[in-house]
Amino acid sequence: MGIIGFVMSFAQVAVGVVLFIIAVLCFIASMFLFKGCTSVAPGHAVVLQLYGRYVGTVRQSGLRFVNPFFTKDQISTRIRNHETSTLKVNDLDGNPIEIGAVVVWQVRDTAQAMFEVDDFEEFVAIQAETAVRHIANSYAYDSSDPRRMSLRDNADEITSRLSDEVAARVMAAGVTVIESRITQLAYAPEIARAMLQRQQATAVVAARQLIVEGAVGMVESAIEEIEGRQIVKLGQSERSDLVSNLMIVLCGDQAAQPTISTTRNQQSAG
Repeated sequence: MGIIGFVMSFAQVAVGVVLFIIAVLCFIASMFLFKGCTSVAPGHAVVLQLYGRYVGTVRQSGLRFVNPFFTKDQISTRIRNHETSTLKVNDLDGNPIEIGAVVVWQVRDTAQAMFEVDDFEEFVAIQAETAVRHIANSYAYDSSDPRRMSLRDNADEITSRLSDEVAARVMAAGVTVIESRITQLAYAPEIARAMLQRQQATAVVAARQLIVEGAVGMVESAIEEIEGRQIVKLGQSERSDLVSNLMIVLCGDQAAQPTISTTRNQQSAG
């Protein structure tokens, strides 16, 4: 009986040890398998690597199981905005201006964003500011020549070119540019007053030119109508006086003051 009891006790201990080992192995296996479970949030993607080699990207949201040996890095694929700081640069004419822009972008190629650049978010920010500086240097703030594009008068064309340039610069990072907009544009404070005076002077000159062109047409029409209707016969001196008086009246800033010439009356009385 003593030997049988000893054997039975040993068997129970052995079974307990085996069960314990099995439990430990099951725990280790479950933890290993649990490591292969990965959760992909909406608007995100998980980049997978195996011993430093890119093996793929999981884009579908939800709980996914992958090889437990994979290294997993999560990247946001949502649309994002980057607003540049207010940059002080010189325009094409050398005038200092302040300019700022907002760039709407999104990661399209997660592998490029992960492996081609060190930090794709910082890369987008730096390249966006570089593109804004280059665009500002390439055009004048404003221009009186309609054939010459300017930052102020050709906003749609300028922003389109800005989008194209930013897109070309960030393509290496797997990023696509959805839209770019200039959000701030002004002369630098140190020349703002002088530039405002210049704009006002340019506007006055343009208005004067328009007034003169209109006045010349009106004078020409008046003389042709007077002579066509034979209201009065005008000599060369009368035509010159009429043109001079009409131009003064039409182009003057103040209302015309009616006057009566007494020269002819005095000559008749003499």
